Amino acid sequence: MIPLRDNVPSRTYPVVNVTLIVVNVLVFLYQLMLGPELSGFVKEFAVIPARYFHTVYVTPSGGLRPVETQDLIIPLFTSMFMHGGWLHLIGNMLYLWIFGDNVEDRVGHGRYVVFYLLCGVTASVAHVWFNPDSRVPSLGASGAIAGVLSAYLLLYPRARVVVLLPLFLLWPVIEVPALFFLGFWFLQNFFYGLLDLGVQSAQTGGTAWWAHIGGFVAGAFLVRLFAQRRYRPAVPTAWW
Repeated sequence: MIPLRDNVPSRTYPVVNVTLIVVNVLVFLYQLMLGPELSGFVKEFAVIPARYFHTVYVTPSGGLRPVETQDLIIPLFTSMFMHGGWLHLIGNMLYLWIFGDNVEDRVGHGRYVVFYLLCGVTASVAHVWFNPDSRVPSLGASGAIAGVLSAYLLLYPRARVVVLLPLFLLWPVIEVPALFFLGFWFLQNFFYGLLDLGVQSAQTGGTAWWAHIGGFVAGAFLVRLFAQRRYRPAVPTAWW
C-alpha cells in the first residue's frame, strides 16, 4: 500500500516538517555531486555498527586511527539526512510529508525538532545494538520517520489514510483506518526484524529493520512528553 494523503488537516503550517524534507533532498543532491568521493562521505557520516565496538577506526582513505568520540556521535545525527537512492529518498519523504505535519501541529514546532532527532538517534542506537558486527553503513530518515508514524498513530487513532493499492494491473485508490495501515507497517517491520536476527554477516547489508522498530518505540514513549496538553483538533476531511 502506498499512502497518498490522510484526512486530518493541519491547523498550522508545518514549517519544520517542510524544512526537514528540504534538507533531506539537498543532502541527497549533494551526495549525487560527490561522484567517486561518495563512498568516503558515506563511511564518514553514516552509522557503521562495528565502529561502536572497536577502538580502531578505518578512515575513508583506508588508513587506521583510534576511534574518537565524534566518530560515534556525529553519524547518529548526520546519517538520518542521507539516503541510498531516489526510491529510498522519495519513499521516506512521502511518509514524512503525509504524517509529519500533523505530529508537528500537535507537539509544536520547536518540540517537533527535538522529537524527530531523538527518534532518529534512538533508531540508530537500536540498529547498532542488534547488529554489532556489521560494517555496512546505515543511513536514511526512516528511523526518525518511524517515530513520527508511532506518534501519529497515538495522537490520531481515528484518522484514515488514502492509499494506492497495487493489484497486478489494477491500482485502486481506497481509504483505510490509520490504525490498520500503520499497525500493519509496524508488524511487518517487527516480523522481518525477528527473521533478520543473526542472519546478516559483517559484510552483508539490507533494510535496517531494528532501526525502524527502535524509532517507532521511541516515538510512542516520547510523544507523551512532547504533545501539547491543550489542543483542539481540526475537523477530519473526506478524501473524495
